[in-house]
This record gives sequence, structure tokens and C-alpha cells, in this order.
Amino acid sequence: MSRPSLSDRKTRIELRTRDPRWKAPPRFIAANECIHCNSCVRACPESFDAIANVSHDVVIVPELCSGCPKCVDACPVDCIYPAADWEPTVQDRVWKEVARDDED
Repeated sequence: MSRPSLSDRKTRIELRTRDPRWKAPPRFIAANECIHCNSCVRACPESFDAIANVSHDVVIVPELCSGCPKCVDACPVDCIYPAADWEPTVQDRVWKEVARDDED
């Protein structure tokens, strides 16, 4: 039985899995440095749509982030960094928020 393609964002959300073909580490936002301008949210390519507003924080979901520099380039305060030692996203509220983005 073949595994579903992780090239599809919806599949990555359902499986809560990062595409293993992505060699760059995902990014993370230093919350204490972020000014909540949402430039990163607008810059993230639609096929990844890895950045979400969750509660009062702007977060990058590592399972959805390919590690491209689009958000880094857009950030006016340089608060986005590589997350070489990233951990899987376990908070259901984060997953609910990114899944809700697909419903819009």
C-alpha cells in the first residue's frame, strides 16, 4: 500500500507530517522579538501556508514549512530563524487553526 503524497498541504495537515524531501530545516519565529506585523504570513507561499496566528502569537508550523527564506526576507525585525532541532507540533489548537485556514 502506498503512502499519500506529502506534497499536498492538506495531506501534511491530516498526517501532521513534514515532507521528508525538504532538506532545509523549518523556520521558527522568536515570539519575544516579533512585532506581529504579519509580513511573514503574507510572504509564505500559498502551497505551504505554514504561518498562522494562534492566540496572541504568530507561529510557523514546522510540518508545513519547507524552510524557504520567503518569510525571512519579508520580516522587518529579523526574528525568524532556522529550527534545526525542531519538535513536532503537538498542540491541537495550532492544527485546528491551520486546518481552519483551508476552509476559508
